[in-house]
Amino acid sequence: MKKLNRIKPLSKGHEITWWVCRALLFIWGVWGMLHGYTSEFVQATFAIIFTHLWDMFQLFGGRSFITKMPAYMQTMLNVFICFGCVVGTTLNTRTDFTGIDIPEHIFAGYLACTGAYVLSEIMQGEKEPIKISVQALFSLGFAVSILVGWEYYEFTMDRLYGFTMQHGQFPYSHGLTDTMADLMLGTGGALAAMFIEAFRRVGIIGGKDRHEKRAKYLAQRAEVKKEKMRLKALEEQSGEIR
Repeated sequence: MKKLNRIKPLSKGHEITWWVCRALLFIWGVWGMLHGYTSEFVQATFAIIFTHLWDMFQLFGGRSFITKMPAYMQTMLNVFICFGCVVGTTLNTRTDFTGIDIPEHIFAGYLACTGAYVLSEIMQGEKEPIKISVQALFSLGFAVSILVGWEYYEFTMDRLYGFTMQHGQFPYSHGLTDTMADLMLGTGGALAAMFIEAFRRVGIIGGKDRHEKRAKYLAQRAEVKKEKMRLKALEEQSGEIR
């Protein structure tokens, strides 16, 4: 009989942060509904669901690699969702201030690229470690794909439901200026994450243990290379015997 996958223990810091974000989203959604902004209540509902992704991974992930996703990724996502909805949406709909989009799109790119690094390592498992250069390019491409997907969503919502998510700054742009600016900001955040995460993993940055991290990484790669050479030599020997 297959055992049910139990939820991994959470630190108090992560747990408190998650529930604070959910409470703020709930209050914001109810307040919006009471003041005639039904769309905000719907938005808050879906946002709260997304704050439970890590829990759903643990419950329904089975033996999939997705259960190994670290809790801190959900914490970063929850803070981003809460800030984007409660602060970003409120400022965009009730004030003339539109500059909040700048940090939102930069952080979105950073978050997507960081998550891609973690995802690639989890999917790789105990196999030969991925070269940092390959991992960096994969993470950047993954992040940019997420950013492009979001712009598809904005375009679709505007055309189907008359939203103004792609609010172009000029009459002739029809949202093109907004879309390209969003993509450039997000890509900038993704590029920053790509270099930061790569430097962390090879030990260039990361505090006192950076040299130990780099030495461990190089030793791991050297061990894999040595094992490959040994297996190749055994194959050649078996071929000569035949």
